[in-house]
Amino acid sequence: MNRSSSSGSRARQASQPRASQPASTHARTTSQPRPGHTRRQSSRSTSFAPSLRRRATAHSIHSLNIDDEDPESANTTNADAAIVEEIAEIKRYEDFTTIDWVQDAAREQLRRKSRRRERASIGNQGRNIFLGRGRGRWRRKIAEAYDAGQAWIVVTLVGAAIGLNAGFLNIVTEWLSDIKLGHCTTAFYLNESFCCWGAESGCPEWKTWSSFWPANYLFYILFAALFSFTAARLVKSFAPYAAGSGISEMKCIIAGFVMKGFLGFTTLFIKSIGLPLAIASGLSVGKEGPSVHYAVCTGNVVSRFFDKYRRNAAKTREILSASAAAGVGVAFGSPIGGVLFSLEEMSNNFPLKTLWRSYFCALVATAVLAAMNPFRTGQLVMFNVSYDRSWHFFEITFYLLIGVFGGLYGALVIKWNLKMQVFRKKYLSAYPITEAVTLAVLTAVICYPNMFLRIDMTESMEILFQECEGDKGYDRLCDVEYRWHNVWTLTIATIIRTLLVIISFGCKVPAGIFVPSMAIGAAFGRTIGILVQALHETFPTSPFFSACAPDGPCITPGTYAFLGAAAALSGIMHITVSVVVIMFEITGALTYILPTMIVVGVTKAVSERFGHGGIADRMIYLNGYPFLDSKVEHSFGVPVSQVMCTKVVCLSAQGMDLREIERVMGENRYQGFPIVDAGNQRVLVGYIGRTELRYAIERAKTEHSGSGKAKCFFTSPPSATASGNSMSTASTTSAQATLDFTRFVDPTPLAVHPRLPLETVMEVFGKMGPRVILIEYRGRLAGLVTVKDCLRYQFKVEAGHGGGSGGGGGGANGGVNEEGMERVAEWGRKVINWGRRKLGMTEVGELRLVSPMSAGGGGGGSSSRGLERSGDGDGEDGRNDVPDVELEDRRAGSS
Repeated sequence: MNRSSSSGSRARQASQPRASQPASTHARTTSQPRPGHTRRQSSRSTSFAPSLRRRATAHSIHSLNIDDEDPESANTTNADAAIVEEIAEIKRYEDFTTIDWVQDAAREQLRRKSRRRERASIGNQGRNIFLGRGRGRWRRKIAEAYDAGQAWIVVTLVGAAIGLNAGFLNIVTEWLSDIKLGHCTTAFYLNESFCCWGAESGCPEWKTWSSFWPANYLFYILFAALFSFTAARLVKSFAPYAAGSGISEMKCIIAGFVMKGFLGFTTLFIKSIGLPLAIASGLSVGKEGPSVHYAVCTGNVVSRFFDKYRRNAAKTREILSASAAAGVGVAFGSPIGGVLFSLEEMSNNFPLKTLWRSYFCALVATAVLAAMNPFRTGQLVMFNVSYDRSWHFFEITFYLLIGVFGGLYGALVIKWNLKMQVFRKKYLSAYPITEAVTLAVLTAVICYPNMFLRIDMTESMEILFQECEGDKGYDRLCDVEYRWHNVWTLTIATIIRTLLVIISFGCKVPAGIFVPSMAIGAAFGRTIGILVQALHETFPTSPFFSACAPDGPCITPGTYAFLGAAAALSGIMHITVSVVVIMFEITGALTYILPTMIVVGVTKAVSERFGHGGIADRMIYLNGYPFLDSKVEHSFGVPVSQVMCTKVVCLSAQGMDLREIERVMGENRYQGFPIVDAGNQRVLVGYIGRTELRYAIERAKTEHSGSGKAKCFFTSPPSATASGNSMSTASTTSAQATLDFTRFVDPTPLAVHPRLPLETVMEVFGKMGPRVILIEYRGRLAGLVTVKDCLRYQFKVEAGHGGGSGGGGGGANGGVNEEGMERVAEWGRKVINWGRRKLGMTEVGELRLVSPMSAGGGGGGSSSRGLERSGDGDGEDGRNDVPDVELEDRRAGSS
């Protein structure tokens, strides 16, 4: 959506007699009559106290104030419902705009009342109702029960589809990952696990591609390049929205931001095909984040077959939240963890009804996946393990160390990945396929020599989680003789995987960050576990280890890997409760709930020290999407008048020419216009959306041959005739024609007092979800405020405090606390220089982590500029001070 921001356009708008700013106080008209009735005037209270007012919208006012048995009122309700349906068919939710949840709920109430009236009238006439013909209440009851039970039908279908898709993707991913190393001679379509079913370590049926080691290395690289090229080509050619994880965009969509095509069937299909290819290519990306994306796509596609959800965004939001829970449930084999993840991370609005439907959808999805049994082990995920030994209190010291690592890992990866995203947009956006193939080849070249990097990350977690029984273990992981070799290998794997995650996450293939982070945490945790085990064996009689039994194993290194995975996942996503439940459901280790909670709590504390919000939240601010995080508490201490926009393009309530309204619409791309009284006092009368206004004008031209000189009235005209027309009242006198657009006006838009605290206004945006809030003082329009106004002010405040210390996690670099990162870098420099002095080497210079972008000025940064781009995507307010720029659209070009 583009808006005109030129000074000439603003001058023309300011010079128009009906497009000016209100200046003085006046009582506001509050009642809106039905067509054909005399308009009544009433004055509002002139209290100075902050206030918030909201009543029924224009579309529902008839249904709330009429007798259900009145035939005239029934006709009016049906006519209004028909208008709402026709407008919805035209373009109900424009792309890159924000849904007005208040208006959406009012329209849904009107549609439901119209449907009830229609069913009742058909039942009384004995027509076809449902499942046959004839009279009878029971048929009407069946119809009503079907309408009420559609939600459970939809979530059942969605859950089953998600489970089937997840089972298919697991099987394909495992086969593609193993085909890089070799093939099964008995059946080419079997992976190594199925080919060597029951064998402890390999079998003759599974053959590598060559007995010559360099040849296998070459095959490994070629397959990685082929898989990454195919995935990137599919994404670029057919569904650019299928790239990446998609969690940040889905959070905005569930909150009400419209991105058409992001949850479409094409995106679902390409994501389902490209995800196994991207995982098998060896890129340091995971499938859990994209699993949420294709699950939500499934919910959106299936729900579109039901009229109840096709035109109602509020109902669709419930299905999308339930689908997100099912996506996490099948990805981790954790249905309850999926529900909590949807509650904690995905949804701003999560009522009890949505909770139950999410629970049921996750249950159906995991049940279908369990019935498919893709791993033939009865487990839902490959790294499902169990521990038969308990933990000791002295190990809490090492658990705290793992928690600190999780917080530092999250802060480091988030910061540098955001820098990589800025670099990618600036220099690599035109070469998505080349970038993906290059990263895959580079990853294959680096990872093949390391046994823990060569295999799939999910398989590596299964190996690192397991207990050591005897001398068995992958790559002699449990051999005492190879202990220090394994420590060195795991340390190198942790460092290399971290660097690869930073540069790989965000490339134009389906890619998540959950599993890579868990694999990094598992490698680090296993390293700590091996060191603790070696420490215990070195000093077995130390009082520190007095809790250990004199004979038998005391330390279980696999549990440290398990806790490290939980810490890294919590650090990168900034989630707590859902991580604990997911890890518990993965392992079934009830005795390790307390250590997991300790580790995740420490990780959360350390992560919050470096900035609020996980990587999905930071990506939202980097892209500039209009999203208010409900998990963050704000304390600005200013009234909304400090943030509101006072330059508002308004429409006069009476007497504007039709061509003048069309000119205002042509010069401005706003999604709605406030309506003020025609007098000099500029009393606020109502608000009309752009779609409703365009629809009314087109109908007037079609049905009444409205000329450009026809006078338009947004309140009842002085000599209106009650025509009963479903669109407008048009009367022709000896002077000229008039058009009545009263029916399309919202006479009671959400309005607040200028002195209302900004924090309260942001709560209204978060809880009620209006598109715009008008500011009125004693009945007069003083300005308006939108979500992006609040976000702009939030970024400005955070930039003034150094960024990152504010509540939103915005700032120039996504809210990372630069001072804290600089202190960590300075500490690292001192440690490095101490070691170099001991070795007789020269010292290194100062390490600077602040990018030139963030060091340049107070309120800039990529997030702030991205927010300016979001101004036209919202486009709802009717102001004329927003630059003529657009939101980034990943469908455009090759990006």
